[in-house]
Amino acid sequence: MSALTFALKNGAAAATTADIDCGGLTADALTGLSAADIAALPILVGGRTAHVGDVFEVSGADAAQIVFKGTTTRCHRIGAGATSGSIRVEGDAGDHLGLQLKGGEITVTGNAGDFAACEMKKGRIVVQGNVGDCAGAPLPGNKKGMSGGMLVVHGNAGERLADQVRRGQILVAGDSGAYTASRMIAGTVVVLGTVGAHCGHAMRRGSLIVRQRPALPATFADCGTHTLAFLPLLMASWKEAGAPFATLPVNPRAQRWMGDTGNGGKAEVLVWA
Repeated sequence: MSALTFALKNGAAAATTADIDCGGLTADALTGLSAADIAALPILVGGRTAHVGDVFEVSGADAAQIVFKGTTTRCHRIGAGATSGSIRVEGDAGDHLGLQLKGGEITVTGNAGDFAACEMKKGRIVVQGNVGDCAGAPLPGNKKGMSGGMLVVHGNAGERLADQVRRGQILVAGDSGAYTASRMIAGTVVVLGTVGAHCGHAMRRGSLIVRQRPALPATFADCGTHTLAFLPLLMASWKEAGAPFATLPVNPRAQRWMGDTGNGGKAEVLVWA
């Protein structure tokens, strides 16, 4: 059975001039429906109701394997609330990629917008390009961000990466912007590139692991360099993330900074020795 495929219609005016809400196009909602049935479903385009077939060419039948082709940053909420199955985005994704994801896997070959993995609970999201601001963060007004699963970013991440994250892992191969791990409650964030200003601001618990020492707030205390037995075990869990994370040399030595002492002081920033 071939994968259920949504190919963005280049000739449709709505595909290039309006935002498209793809939140309802998941296995949970589409299993058992034919391509014709799916094409007739309602979808929000530019805040107005249209039909899926107005903006996507729909083909295939296996809703457990969904493919989006030719998508742009106007295609928002891809994979929102999904509990199972796989979604492959061949192109870019808009905001709220994998919003409140509860299971399954999402792969994006291009870039993703703001709030990727927002309030994610389980599953895995892999973005080959960059992600925007607030990856793993909560929706505005909420207080709990990502609470499980794994977000893998092979490019760079914007500002406020992992804001208020309470569980799970975020791996970034490139750089991250200002306020990385701000107000973080728990979980693990790894950044292999540089980290922007004000990282760890109001951080409560959890671990930020970096290869280059960032400019830390004065409320972080240097606790010296240690051999940490949990680091090799943690790195073993990155094998499924692929290169470069799966190929990092195992190194249990790290300089530990504890903070934010203005907010309890139970979080840590680890700089690999």
